[in-house]
Amino acid sequence: MLYTWTKVALLSAALSGLCTPVLANTTATTGMSPQLAQASVVETFPVSPPASSSDFRLPGDASQNAPGGTAGAVARVALMLPLRSETLGKAAEAVRNGFMAAHAYEKTGIAVNVIETADAVPDMLSSYATAAAQHDIIVGPLSRSGAAAIAQSGSVSKPTITLTQPELAGDTTEGKPRNLLSVGLSIEEEARQAADWAIGSADPGTAYIVSTATAWQRRAAKAFAAEWQHQGRKSEIIEIPLTSGYLGAKGLAQLKQQMQSEKPALIFAALDANQALQLRLALGTQIPMYGTSQLNPYTQPMAGNEAAAEMDGVRLLDIPWQLQPDHPAVMVYPRPVVAADQKRSPDMERLYALGIDAYRITREIALQRTDFEIDGVTGKLTVRFGQSAPYFERIGQHAIYRDGGVAPEQR
Repeated sequence: MLYTWTKVALLSAALSGLCTPVLANTTATTGMSPQLAQASVVETFPVSPPASSSDFRLPGDASQNAPGGTAGAVARVALMLPLRSETLGKAAEAVRNGFMAAHAYEKTGIAVNVIETADAVPDMLSSYATAAAQHDIIVGPLSRSGAAAIAQSGSVSKPTITLTQPELAGDTTEGKPRNLLSVGLSIEEEARQAADWAIGSADPGTAYIVSTATAWQRRAAKAFAAEWQHQGRKSEIIEIPLTSGYLGAKGLAQLKQQMQSEKPALIFAALDANQALQLRLALGTQIPMYGTSQLNPYTQPMAGNEAAAEMDGVRLLDIPWQLQPDHPAVMVYPRPVVAADQKRSPDMERLYALGIDAYRITREIALQRTDFEIDGVTGKLTVRFGQSAPYFERIGQHAIYRDGGVAPEQR
């Protein structure tokens, strides 16, 4: 029986286009529990340095002699988010709430100032410059173009943690300032990890990579293809036109006919959950299928009537926050509050989790740590920052459809 999911609305397209003037400062805690709202301290902007902040030193500061910093020092953190943006406002709120949830859990020595930003690049750069002059660490922005503008501005003088990958020409590991770290959730990285996962179990042969013309799907398809080919395998990207939001019947029929003459080693579905289900129903279950987190439309716990048995056996990557409610790190943070008449959004849950891990990374940097690992709610994180070129890696959680739902799979 075909189950109709609530369509997963990925925010990658929105996050790829906008950056943001300072509008107003906020102490709002919309979407947070009353207990968390009371625990979260958000300073107003501009902020006067705490009495001991002049003693605070960051990794890579030549004047810092003792690791761990000066006792009583307070790290001033600016969290730059487009909270009033029509396009990114809800995403920014989810990140902010996750960041402040983590701050409420471990707040000693960290003062957070939430700064609202708007969409224009010049205003974003102005806001960044002002924030950097009065803070020790900058977290943000949320948009890819905004992160790129800051990375290329030549004015990154303080440790800066962007919440997305900046749009930079060529190799994105080159041309970045040494004190800029990008920690955003990456659909391309998920696709590359899916290729690495599949290469160990797939039969020799061509990988069919199926997508639509949607920008994030094209990025995922290209990333999987590049990694698959890097491993010495062949791949073919097959783009199926959409009809009223669904995969076109003509494109599906042509793909099915092509598979009859050349059986692929596997299918990588650079699609959302609804489209992947449609593809599965059209092609059958004989060919292994892999995908990204966008094949998982569920939040924990999953309602019984959401099961999609037709997807059983499909493999994907997602984050512990979505897959492992009993994960030690996941258990200590509250779930975001959702109105009784609203359904939880998996994309917003992932952004909330991103906020949690962004704070945990910020805290480690504030504690003068330059090489560390975090068993995070968004994956296993490895960070090197402050002594050499910045390095960040997130290893996602392997998952598989079983009994119509998504469950973690052991490596």
